[in-house]
Amino acid sequence: MAVTNGIPEVKLKRVLSLSDLIIYGIILIQPVAALPLFGHANDISRGHAVTTILIAMVAMIFTAISYGRMANRYPAAGSAYTYVGKGINPHLGFVAGWSMFMDYMFIPILCVIFTSITANHLLPVIPYYFWIFFFTGLFTFINLRGVKVASRTNWILMIIMSVVVFWFMATAIRYIFLKEGFEGLFSARPFYNPETFSLGAIGSATALAALTYIGFDGLTTLSEEVKNPRRNVLIAAVMTCLITGVWSGAQVYLAQVSWPDWASFTSGLTDDAARNNALDTAIMSVANRIGGALLDGSLSVILLVGSIGSGMTGQLGAARLLFGMGRDSVIPKKVFGHLGEKSAIPTYNVLFVGGLALFGALLLNYEECARLINFGAFFAFMGVNIASIREYFFKAKVKTVKGFLFDFLPPAVGFVICLVIWLNLPVKTFIIGGGWMLVGIIYLGIRTKGFRKTTVMMDFANV
Repeated sequence: MAVTNGIPEVKLKRVLSLSDLIIYGIILIQPVAALPLFGHANDISRGHAVTTILIAMVAMIFTAISYGRMANRYPAAGSAYTYVGKGINPHLGFVAGWSMFMDYMFIPILCVIFTSITANHLLPVIPYYFWIFFFTGLFTFINLRGVKVASRTNWILMIIMSVVVFWFMATAIRYIFLKEGFEGLFSARPFYNPETFSLGAIGSATALAALTYIGFDGLTTLSEEVKNPRRNVLIAAVMTCLITGVWSGAQVYLAQVSWPDWASFTSGLTDDAARNNALDTAIMSVANRIGGALLDGSLSVILLVGSIGSGMTGQLGAARLLFGMGRDSVIPKKVFGHLGEKSAIPTYNVLFVGGLALFGALLLNYEECARLINFGAFFAFMGVNIASIREYFFKAKVKTVKGFLFDFLPPAVGFVICLVIWLNLPVKTFIIGGGWMLVGIIYLGIRTKGFRKTTVMMDFANV
């Protein structure tokens, strides 16, 4: 512990390995993230859900590279806030951080809502609102125990989810083999079916499939707690997207081959609510077909477990983002820049985020939270891609072809794809999300006396 002017200075501890960071990112995304989207993605893409998962993977890897490179240059807590603030402008960094905070904040809210609904479904004798208080308290308690405790919990959750998903995949392989033989396991139709293939349908479904990867950037908020962050954050960001894409693609591929008639999920249904319900539970229908009620029920439980992991890591990410902003005195430092002396974690922030999660879960519904997560995430993704272009390409003394190919093109592609996805969000989401952004800009204007005063940002070049 360092001492400044006779006062012990508490700092974040570098205790996380590369594997810890990758697991953190995968848990935040959820190894089963693609399964709830299966029905809708398959319907919109007209039987090409696995293709949209893989296209979205490539798109998010470009953005992951930008995050990793900015973390290499500025290995500090704060994520998009730090990268945009350092790479472009401190005021814009605040706006990106404000947007990203909405993303991180709504992840635990979303998970509290989903886990409470699922738990109430499994144990209907216990009221829904009890589960809201229970899961909010659970997420907060574990995160207050420290980042290493949360890391161990993530490993446990990862193992449990992997066992059930492997069971689902093995049962699907067995079902396909018994029905169609060995050759049935290898089909090009989930990737390309000339009878139903449409670029427009693929594009629309890819915008939805990108939700599979939302949250990978949360691992960069732990940059100051990672061993060798200049190397490990970049590798972890890319590997998280790659592993998630391949893993999710395999699950969706087997689901498609097990149930090739994608249109039958909604055949005969004319009511929108009935169609949506059929698509929401499409993966459960597949599980029931290939493995019966036991696999169906187990998959439901594992989706509950996955949301618990995402809720914990989402709360931790929001707390770290607030710490980065509080330490820079953009928001009150005494509260948001505080670290517990024993745990070396931002305890006040963990409690604050827990309170907001409880409040939000009591007021909002699942759909509203999901849309607002997308608004905040993709706005920040665009900002980080632009920051990477400016930091590595436009600031370079000499412009070269190599610089264009490696420093400009990847983040530019990432920015364009994120922009297309962001612009396809509903108008209502833009109204709510835009209102949140406006509040942040007004606060920043007051804080900086009409944007004349520069927002202070710390220098981590020697970290």
